[in-house]
Amino acid sequence: MNHTAPRWRPASTLRQFLATEAAGGYILMAAAAAALIVANSPLSGFYAHTLHIEFAGHSLLHWINDGLMAVFFLLIGLEVKRELVDGELSTNSRRILPGAAAFAGMAVPALIYLAFNYQDPAHRDGWAIPAATDIAFALGVLALLGSRVPGSLKILLTAIAIIDDLGAIIIIAVAYTAKLDFLDLGLAGAGLLMLVGLNRFKVTALAPYLIIGIFIWYETLLSGVHATLAGVAVALTIPLRTAANEAVGDHSPLHKLEHALAPIVAFIIVPIFGFANAGVSLLDIAPGTALGGVPVGVALGLFLGKQLGVFGAIWAMVKLGFADMPVDASWRQIYGVAILCGIGFTMSLFIAALAFGEGSAENEIAKIGILAGSFISALVGWFVLNGSRRSA
Repeated sequence: MNHTAPRWRPASTLRQFLATEAAGGYILMAAAAAALIVANSPLSGFYAHTLHIEFAGHSLLHWINDGLMAVFFLLIGLEVKRELVDGELSTNSRRILPGAAAFAGMAVPALIYLAFNYQDPAHRDGWAIPAATDIAFALGVLALLGSRVPGSLKILLTAIAIIDDLGAIIIIAVAYTAKLDFLDLGLAGAGLLMLVGLNRFKVTALAPYLIIGIFIWYETLLSGVHATLAGVAVALTIPLRTAANEAVGDHSPLHKLEHALAPIVAFIIVPIFGFANAGVSLLDIAPGTALGGVPVGVALGLFLGKQLGVFGAIWAMVKLGFADMPVDASWRQIYGVAILCGIGFTMSLFIAALAFGEGSAENEIAKIGILAGSFISALVGWFVLNGSRRSA
C-alpha cells in the first residue's frame, strides 16, 4: 500500500520477531501433531486423565485455558495497542484495507457455519469458531515460502490477524460471558482504574502493573467474565512511552514486556495449549458424526469462508479505489494469503471450548472441523503461493 513515509519509530516487536513467530508456528504444528498421535495411541487414557487432574478446584486443562492463555492474551493486547497507536494500524489509511478484510473474514465464516447449524440451538453457539486467524501458524507457512511472498503481504496478513484477534476478544466478552458476579467484576474494574492512574501519573516500572494485573485476573476469573480478557485489559494500560511527550522508544515498558513475553508465548504457552486442546480420538467418532453440521460448518467456514471474505473485501476495496494494492503483490498472491487466513487453530480451539464446554462431545467434533479446515487452508494456501510470481 502506498503511504507517505511515517515518522521514525522502532520496529514493532511482532515485525522484528517475524522469524520467532514463524518458528513458534512450527512448534505449534508439532504440538498439534503430537496431541493427535497421543490421543489415538495406547497413551490416550493417560493423556485425558492428566488433563483432568484437579488443582485448587479446577482441572489442569482449565488452568491452561484460563491461566496460561491470559498471558497469551496479554501479549496480543500489547501488540494491538502498539499497532493502533504507533504501528501499521495507526492511521485510518492503514486500517481500512486490513480492517475491511478482517471484518468480512469474520462475518462470512460465521454465516457459513450457521447455514449448517441454524436449526440446532445446541450447535448455534459455535458460530464464532471459524472467525479468527492463527497468526503464528499462518506466518509459519509464509516463512516456508521465503522471498516468493512480498513483505507487504506479510504485513497485511499480520494486520488482518491482529484485527481478527481484537474481534475475537470482543466476541468472547459479549457472546461467551457466563452469569456475572458484580462484586468481583467491580473489584476487577477498581484494579483496572488503578492501572489507568499509574499510567496517567507516568509510572513506568512494570512491577506495579503486573502485581495489580494478577489481582485483576483473579477477580475476573471469579466474576464470570472469561479470565483471559483480563490480559487484554491490563495490556492496554501498559505505557507505550517512557516519559511525558517522549517518542516511543525501545525502552518503553510496553516494548520491554513484549520482548520478555514473545518467546515465552511462542515457544511454551501456545504449544502447551495446542497439545492440551488439539488431541481428539478419531477412533471414537463415527463417520456420520464427523460429517455433521458442526465439523463441516467449522471446516468450510475456515477454508471457504475466510478466503471468500478476505479476498472479496480486498478486491472490492482496491477496485472501488478505497485502498491501494499491496506493494509488489499479485492477485494470486493476495488470494493465497486470503486462504492462509483460514488457519484458525489456536483461537478457534479456544472459542470452541467456550462455546460447547471443555471435554463435551460437541467440543470434540468441533476440533475435527478446526483441524481439517486449518490443515486444508495451510496446504492449499502454500500451493497457491508457491507457484506465484511477483507480477500478476
